[in-house]
Order: sequence, then structure tokens, then C-alpha cells
Amino acid sequence: MTSTLPLPGKPVRGSATGRPVMALLDLLGRRGTLRLLWELRDGQAQNFRQLAASAGNMSPSVMNDRLKELREARLVELGSGGYGLTATGSGLLHKLKPLHQWAEEWAAPDA
Repeated sequence: MTSTLPLPGKPVRGSATGRPVMALLDLLGRRGTLRLLWELRDGQAQNFRQLAASAGNMSPSVMNDRLKELREARLVELGSGGYGLTATGSGLLHKLKPLHQWAEEWAAPDA
């Protein structure tokens, strides 16, 4: 089976050229991807069952697919304690913090 992982330099959703940012946005835009990354943000590894409980109503098959993609993208790893972010995954979440802060400000009612 060939990978469906969006890769820079290959056509991805929204980009025939596969610009790296478009490949990243394709990956992050997949159902459940951001949720899984968010649930792993504190650096504590979680086994599949713990992660499933944290991720809410995500189906096990979708969760398996997303975790496989995130591992292939080198954002998540599976260690003896369960799933956790790699250094690259932690770096991505660090880069997303300003976006999170902007969204909080955007959502705040006008003062």
C-alpha cells in the first residue's frame, strides 16, 4: 500500500507543486490530526486507549490512520510509554502557539 501522506514536492490538496507549507496544511487539515497533536502537547506519552479517551469521539480507524501519518511525518513517535511528540512535533506546536494566541484574541468579545 502506498502512503497517502502529503509530502513537499508532490501534488497535495490545494497545491499542484506541493509547496512545503501546503503539504503541512494538507496534513494538519485532515480530520483528527490537530486534535491528536493537541492532546500530546504536554509532553506526556499516552497509550492508544488514553489518547482515544482524550481525543473524544474519534473513531479508532481514523485515529490509527492519523497516528500512522503523524509517525511517518516524524511528528509523533511510539515509545515504550505510548505515543508522544518528537522534537519536530514539539517544534511545530511551539510555532503554532502564536496562532493559538491570535485565535483567543479573535474569539474574545469586544471590550
